[in-house]
Amino acid sequence: MHYENVTTGIFRSRKNRFIAEIELDGEVVLCHVKNTGRCRELFIPGVKAILQESGNPNRKTRYDLIAVYKKGQLINVDSQVTNTVVEEWVKESGYFRNLTKVKREVTCGKSRFDLYVEYGDGKKAFIEVKGVTLEENGIARFPDAPTLRGVKHVEELAACRADDYEAYLFFVVQMKQIRYVEPNWNTHPEFGYALRKAADAGVHLLAYDCQMTENSIRIDQPLPVVIE
Repeated sequence: MHYENVTTGIFRSRKNRFIAEIELDGEVVLCHVKNTGRCRELFIPGVKAILQESGNPNRKTRYDLIAVYKKGQLINVDSQVTNTVVEEWVKESGYFRNLTKVKREVTCGKSRFDLYVEYGDGKKAFIEVKGVTLEENGIARFPDAPTLRGVKHVEELAACRADDYEAYLFFVVQMKQIRYVEPNWNTHPEFGYALRKAADAGVHLLAYDCQMTENSIRIDQPLPVVIE
């Protein structure tokens, strides 16, 4: 995934979930935040911010915030890009052998999942994608805030297994230098419990870090998912 029209600024403040103030060429501008998570450890006044300029003249904000630096490490915070990079990975990696179909936003049961694939000898699978930006001591944790929607998705993935579909939960760790991924037990233990039940039901848990520049991101290396 490549970003066009990228520039750099200095993060100043987050006014609300969707708007941040960024200093750009000595002027403070309002910028759309493409991540509704808390990101408190990332959105710190003074850090270097990576912005993408929108080509839509009718938008209220001219720029999107897509990445920041944390102690010198680039971390992508664009929650809208994760489905795209996983779709690219599905098509290019060969993980799903003899891939015949990839489709976005397909419903199974009560949930609409991010990706649906058909592969092999008639196999069918749903993939739910979760972007991970929270890092503590080399460990990536999800979620960074309670997510009832995330619990619902995990439970519905397990239900898909009962209907003879393959099911995958894919953690996109939007950074490097991570040892493993685990549920954020302190913030939302219910997600961890749901993840454990889903794994027991046969849901595949995948996690990969990302190779990034200031204007690109792609899935890179697999990471362990630790539930216990």
